[in-house]
Amino acid sequence: MTNGIAAIGECMIELSGQSSQVWRMGFAGDTFNTLWAMRALSPGHHVDFVSAFGDDPFSTDQIAFFREHDIGIASSPVIPGARPGLYAIKLTGAERSFTYWRGDAAARQLASNAAALAKSLENRSLVYFSGITLAILEPAARRTLLQAIATARSHGCHIAFDPNYRARLWPDIATAREAIGEALKVTDIALPTFPDEQELYGDDSPEETVKRLEKAGVAEIVVKNGEHDALISHYENTVSVPAVSVLPVDTTGAGDSFNGAYLSARLLGIAPTDAVKRAHRVAGAVVQVRGALAPFDILKLAFDR
Repeated sequence: MTNGIAAIGECMIELSGQSSQVWRMGFAGDTFNTLWAMRALSPGHHVDFVSAFGDDPFSTDQIAFFREHDIGIASSPVIPGARPGLYAIKLTGAERSFTYWRGDAAARQLASNAAALAKSLENRSLVYFSGITLAILEPAARRTLLQAIATARSHGCHIAFDPNYRARLWPDIATAREAIGEALKVTDIALPTFPDEQELYGDDSPEETVKRLEKAGVAEIVVKNGEHDALISHYENTVSVPAVSVLPVDTTGAGDSFNGAYLSARLLGIAPTDAVKRAHRVAGAVVQVRGALAPFDILKLAFDR
């Protein structure tokens, strides 16, 4: 077993609204945002973003951006004629709304080559994926992905999963529940967000979310809940940890960075309660900058404070 980290999913072109009609272009996506935080906070670990990429100029720039920040792409396929998805963020105060163009994004083919995918997940200490990773795939590709993850887990890799339910990405709620249920069977650390779980399962409280995931066999659970307390269950020992109070500028990427900080802390051997405290601080720092990706020095300062 090596100390490699892999996150699986879609990294898109991000257009973030600035003053008037000026837009700032970057790269972001839920699992990439988490990996970005882990890259900043997990020194000594090689990190890869596992996906599929196009061969257009934007894809080339995206891969170059990864390389500039010491993020690899492992054995991810580069598909001729494909291109990345795109989304735009509009802010009303600190709250965001999104418009997406992603129907033919290259990332939808991330499990098209089962052998390449399996190779990308070899020799990892941690693999991270999300419900969005599942949602962008066709059913057969979803099965290929979960098999590759199960194989990595059988070889000693820890698996972290954020259900990250987005109704617009799924054909219906039953399909989402089935796919997420299959993912939980190969999950060691679950990182759900309570409003998502409430929408998908009708949970009345974070405590109900924890109990449901414990019954699914997940040993370590952190239920995020925005500015409210996070609820941790570690081998059925449950603790509530208050969030930090900050004045947000842009809430994009807050939950993703929380996940990255929590997982980084756990890789460092930090206990779950202290890991959540660090994760709250990092998420609080991220919402005070615009866009999904905060500079590494800001993330480190919040994590170590």
